[in-house]
Amino acid sequence: MTLRILHTADLHLDSPLRSLALKDDRLAAQVRGASRHALETMVQYCIDEDVAAFLIAGDLYDGQERSAKTAAYLAGQMQRLADAGVQVFYIKGNHDAENPIAGEIALPANVHVFDGKGGMVQLGDHLVYIHGVSFRGRHAPDSLLPKFKAPVPGAVNIAMLHTSLMGAAGHDSYAPCSVAELAQTDFDYWALGHVHKRQVHGQNPWIVMPGMPQGRDIGEAGPKSATILTVQDGKIDVSKLPTSLLEFRACECVLDGVETDDDVRDALRNCLKAEAGRGAAILRLRLTGQTAMAWRIRQLADLWQADIAQMAESIGGLWLEKLILDVSPPSSERADSAVGEVEQLMHDVATSPASRDQLGKELDQMLALLPAERRRDMVPDEAAQDALLARLTEDAILTMVAKMRGQGE
Repeated sequence: MTLRILHTADLHLDSPLRSLALKDDRLAAQVRGASRHALETMVQYCIDEDVAAFLIAGDLYDGQERSAKTAAYLAGQMQRLADAGVQVFYIKGNHDAENPIAGEIALPANVHVFDGKGGMVQLGDHLVYIHGVSFRGRHAPDSLLPKFKAPVPGAVNIAMLHTSLMGAAGHDSYAPCSVAELAQTDFDYWALGHVHKRQVHGQNPWIVMPGMPQGRDIGEAGPKSATILTVQDGKIDVSKLPTSLLEFRACECVLDGVETDDDVRDALRNCLKAEAGRGAAILRLRLTGQTAMAWRIRQLADLWQADIAQMAESIGGLWLEKLILDVSPPSSERADSAVGEVEQLMHDVATSPASRDQLGKELDQMLALLPAERRRDMVPDEAAQDALLARLTEDAILTMVAKMRGQGE
C-alpha cells in the first residue's frame, strides 16, 4: 500500500510584515494573507491526494503575536483535515513555545501535539510510527536526541525535530545536533524545521529541512515548498509541493551602453516581462552597467522608482520592493571636469587606511543590528564584508557626484 505524508515547518502564521514594499497597502494585504494561502494549499493537497499524515515541524506561530482570529483560523483548517481523515502531527518550535495562544487553542482530535518529554504515535494501523519532541521554552540549548524513543523494528520510523543543527558563529543554538548524529540513528526520515531555506542533508536516512512554505521578505527569497513523502513497501521517496503565493526575488537589469530615457525604459520593460514569466513576485531590482545615463538615473532616482513600479503593475503580477542603483558612467566621463577631480579626491579620502578603518567599524555596528542569519547571508566571511564596504563607498561617492552635476549633463 502506498502512503503519502506531507512535511512542512516554519509557517509563522500571521507574522508581522517586514518588507520595505509593504508601504503599498494593496501589496501588504496580499503578503499578510500569503502564509494562510500556503497553509490552505497544503491542506487542500492533503484532502485531494488522500494524504495520511500532515507533519508540522515547529514554528507554526510567530513569537509573541496574539490573535484569536489566528487561533480560530487554524482550528478551522485542522477541522478540514479531520473531516478528510488526515492525521496531523505537530511539534512546538522556539516561536511556538513562547506563543501565548499555542497552548490555548482547542484543536480537533486528529491533531497530535508532542510535548517536551517526547513520544511516539502509530499512524493508524500502518507500520509507520511518528516520533517527536517539542520545545519546552523559547530556548533549547541542549540536544533533544536523547528524548527520542528507539525506532520500532520492522516499521517505517519518522522523527520530527526543530533544530538549528550545528548552527553557526553568532547564531543562537536550538536543539543542536549534527547531520552525522542523525544519520547514525535507525530512523528512516528526519522531518526537520527551523532553518527557512530548504535543504536535503541526506537520503539514507532522509534528513530533510523543508524550508518555510512562504517567504516574508527579500531575505527569504525564492520559490517555497513543502515536502511530500511517498511510502511504499517500507521505502520512502521525496518530492516537492510548491506552496508560495508569490515570491520575493532579486533581479538585475543591465544598462550597458544605453543613451536615452527611452532606451532605459525598453531595457526595464524587457527585464520585467522576463520576471513576470517566472511567476508573481515582489522584486528587489538592481540597475547595473556603464552608461552615459548613469548621472541622470541617480539624480532622478525617485522618479525612476515610481516609473518602474508603474511598469511592474501594468505588466501584472509584479511589485517593486526596492530599487538599487549600481550604474556608473563610462570612465571617460569621470575625469574630464572639475566635478571629476572632486570625485577622485573623495575616492582617495574614502579609501585611505584611516577612513577604511573608521568606515569598517561603522559597518560592523550596522551589521550587528541584523539577525544573525541575515548577517551571515550578507557577509559570510571577511572578504565578503570588505566587498560590501567597497560597494557602499563607491555608491555613496557616485550619488554625491550626481548631485553636484547639473541634470543636463
